[in-house]
Amino acid sequence: MSVRQLISRIDERTPAHRDRAVDGLRALALLAVPAGHWLLGGFTRDNGGALHNASPLSTFAVFSPVSWVLQMLGVFFLVGGYASVLSYHRRPSTTGAWLRGRMVRLGRPVLGVTAVWALMIPVLYAAGVPEATLRTGAKLVIQPLWFVGVYAVVTALTPYCVRTAGRLGGWAAAPLIGSVALVDVLRYGPYADAVPSWLSLLNILPGWLFAYQLGVSWGEGRLSRRGARLLLVGGTALFAVLLLAFHYPASMVGVPGEARTNSHPPSLLVLALASAQSGAAVLLHGRIGRALRRPALWAPVVVINLSAMTILCWHQTAMLTAAVPASFAGAVPGLTTAPDSAVWILARLAWMPLFAALLALIARYARRFEAPWEAVGGTGTARRAAAGLLAAGFAVFALRLA
Repeated sequence: MSVRQLISRIDERTPAHRDRAVDGLRALALLAVPAGHWLLGGFTRDNGGALHNASPLSTFAVFSPVSWVLQMLGVFFLVGGYASVLSYHRRPSTTGAWLRGRMVRLGRPVLGVTAVWALMIPVLYAAGVPEATLRTGAKLVIQPLWFVGVYAVVTALTPYCVRTAGRLGGWAAAPLIGSVALVDVLRYGPYADAVPSWLSLLNILPGWLFAYQLGVSWGEGRLSRRGARLLLVGGTALFAVLLLAFHYPASMVGVPGEARTNSHPPSLLVLALASAQSGAAVLLHGRIGRALRRPALWAPVVVINLSAMTILCWHQTAMLTAAVPASFAGAVPGLTTAPDSAVWILARLAWMPLFAALLALIARYARRFEAPWEAVGGTGTARRAAAGLLAAGFAVFALRLA
């Protein structure tokens, strides 16, 4: 089958009621995850040949605005809430059954990648890969998986979000941003020294639920274009004030050596960006949908959405597949050299197509973890039990518990 025929078949098989704009926004947010990690994450190589995490933002703070573009989790949670509420209303049986189905679809790929890595670690160690490199790799692999756990929690809150949207409409997310603002005042305000460090953890749930609740309100038809404009203008203004007047860190991702971070847990700056992104997404919804009526643009969106969890779970492995062998060769610009020069930036950009190709190759085999395991042969229960044990072992290693 030719590429043109495949594109036409994908377009023909798309149901007429499919919201192409929402799928397009999800695909864009998905691609921003590997792009951000590949561009803003690097390695240093020690004298023993081991790799350690580093970031170009430690040297090039001027590139922090790049993280504003690549931090699209607000859009991801927005379209997640939108799609979830539509799925919730179409559920064929109980709410519990609907939630179990969503959790299983999120959990299978996570078990898959962690189980495979648990098997790979002793093999790589026996092949001469330093333990420090393996711990660096394990940390990178587990790093994006926190998102899956948070997403699972907010998905479980969908019924609550629906009820809240029914009562408050587009304002349903306002208490969430208020909660994050309060915690930020406490942890960064004049009495910050008296506030326990664990208080920041209170921002995790409302911080990431904010955009999801906006998506639910949007899916319920309770977020108007006027509300979207308010989100865009208000979020942009708040973002500027927090940066310029309250001196929030400019980077949306953590920078080694910095005392404060915006994303772990989310600060008010993250919600300001999510607000602006959400407003823009709602306002551009119709235009994006019309553009994706073109089969050549729509087909890649479908492929990306079908591989969503695979992209999320395996993109760091793709980068490591290039970097770990390079560490045996010594100083390879853009792979094993410190990300502290313009040469590194140009070299890393040149390596990006290889990372993408490796991810596509890995996805060809890893996508089976997104399907019900009974469908790929064997006993589903046995597979889940084995994967669970391997995943637990990997977590112990990655979190340095052993």
